[in-house]
Amino acid sequence: MKLNILGCYSATPRTFTNPTSQVLEINNHLFLIDCGEGTQVQLRKHKIKFNRIKHIFISHLHGDHFFGLVGLISTFRLLNREADLHIYAPKGLKEVITLQMKLANSWTNYNLFFHELTSTASELIFEDEKVTVSTIPLDHRVYTNGFLFKEKEGERKLDINAVLNSNIDVAYFRKLKQGFDVKNNNGEIIKNETVTKPANPPKSYAFCSDTAYNESIIPIIKEVDVLYHESTFLEKHKSLAPKTKHSTAKEAAQIAKLSNAGKLILGHYSTRYGDINTFKIEANEFFENVELADDGKFFVF
Repeated sequence: MKLNILGCYSATPRTFTNPTSQVLEINNHLFLIDCGEGTQVQLRKHKIKFNRIKHIFISHLHGDHFFGLVGLISTFRLLNREADLHIYAPKGLKEVITLQMKLANSWTNYNLFFHELTSTASELIFEDEKVTVSTIPLDHRVYTNGFLFKEKEGERKLDINAVLNSNIDVAYFRKLKQGFDVKNNNGEIIKNETVTKPANPPKSYAFCSDTAYNESIIPIIKEVDVLYHESTFLEKHKSLAPKTKHSTAKEAAQIAKLSNAGKLILGHYSTRYGDINTFKIEANEFFENVELADDGKFFVF
């Protein structure tokens, strides 16, 4: 997996920071997660191919998480896009986007599918042979979801020396990768575990923004490899967190610790702060493996 941070600051865009948007590369998918103002400029800046984005996930209908979407949809049209585009978002976004396109008389020349989300319980919203995506219900001022991206267990790996020594025909290599026992050229049954190795452990990524401190999400994200969790405030402004339904860096770290996450990535910083390194310092008091998101930064895991 590779996580590209396009924007990770809250509310107002600035000349040197951008609101929330990121791209997750997972098993040949490029998933766009949130689409704050300026997202398409960031995509160009970081040389991410527009035509590879076929699924967009919008957490909630606050502008700093979706104001860039209609512009991106329009740009796809101008570039003569042909591939289908699927958007997973709270109910209401379809109405907003289609009204804008109607008034501008600029309907897409590609299929645009809206998958409207309304459930307050976690639900599976995307699945193919390699990946699943589920919602993470969050506690914010409007209906909000995070998203949990999980790889499915991959095929077993051939121990090529053991395979050759067992005199197995190449026609059975696919069966071996799928975990089956096979017959060799002598008609003998060869046990799968003697000639293959386990697949790489499947990885997972949880995106949680925006939300108040919310322990109810822990069973959903338990043992996640990488957790992105909003950290709008530092401790000196923690009184603002409950009022605005946001989290502090320490609260994000507590969620990471309780869920036994492998790594915590902080983001959605309030633009009132000049030095984001303080967020890492405060989070490290509760959780060791902390990274800071920043515009243009990427993580490979």
